[in-house]
Amino acid sequence: MTNSDLNRYKDKAFQVFGICCTFLGLIVLAVFLIDILIKGLGRIDWDFITSLPSRRAMRAGILTAWVGTLWILVLTALIAIPLGVAAGVYLQEYARKSRLSDFLEINIANLAGVPSIIYGLLGLEVFVRQMGLGESLLAGAFTLSLLVLPIIIVTTREAIKAVPGSIRDASLALGASKWQTIWMQILPASAGGIMTGVILSLSRAVGEAAPLIVIGALAYVPFVPESPLDEFTVLPIQIFNWVSRPQEEFLINAASAIIILLFITFLLNGIAVYLRYRQQKKVKW
Repeated sequence: MTNSDLNRYKDKAFQVFGICCTFLGLIVLAVFLIDILIKGLGRIDWDFITSLPSRRAMRAGILTAWVGTLWILVLTALIAIPLGVAAGVYLQEYARKSRLSDFLEINIANLAGVPSIIYGLLGLEVFVRQMGLGESLLAGAFTLSLLVLPIIIVTTREAIKAVPGSIRDASLALGASKWQTIWMQILPASAGGIMTGVILSLSRAVGEAAPLIVIGALAYVPFVPESPLDEFTVLPIQIFNWVSRPQEEFLINAASAIIILLFITFLLNGIAVYLRYRQQKKVKW
């Protein structure tokens, strides 16, 4: 047997192994989802969505949790999207190649893989203690903005890189300034990729519980937050609270909340896929 034949058999073995692992993972995921659906679908109704939390499982709802999640999602988007897109544009279009820019690029890429609880500890010290925001929605939004900023920056840069240089050259040749070229040509052409990264990063923020628990988000909030400085809870923390209780009724409530959280996440991911498909169909190089 030659070395080429041996390498071919190794490649096939790795392919078979990868297919088996993927199939096994899909089976486990399907079993988990089916179990969640069986337990939780019957509990989802209008009262469950519009009721305040309660110590009695059958009276408990997720009103404060999903309202807090919506607050966090909107505030995080308002903070992270302008900063992330602007930083990505600057690093890709304006920053000169130097040791400092290389250092920033490497560290931004590394920050995208930092465990979320580290951002929670950073948010606890900076936003809760030093800035005096306390256990508020604003502190949670700032913390999650730090979490998703590296992802938005990296995806923005990659989307801009994918725009052909001929578009940039043609705009400059017609007399447009660099900023006019970026604003009128580069950003519209890369909007699909940028929006995909933004929405996927926000869907990650929606599912985070660890950093919000660290900064002091509450598991039981008997009121709906009305301002960015109010205390709050979110769906992942509410699910964690219910799962930690021994009563079967609370586990059913947790399954129902998981279904709603999955629906929100799948909706955001679906919007990202649609926007990317629409942009690819609209813009053909």
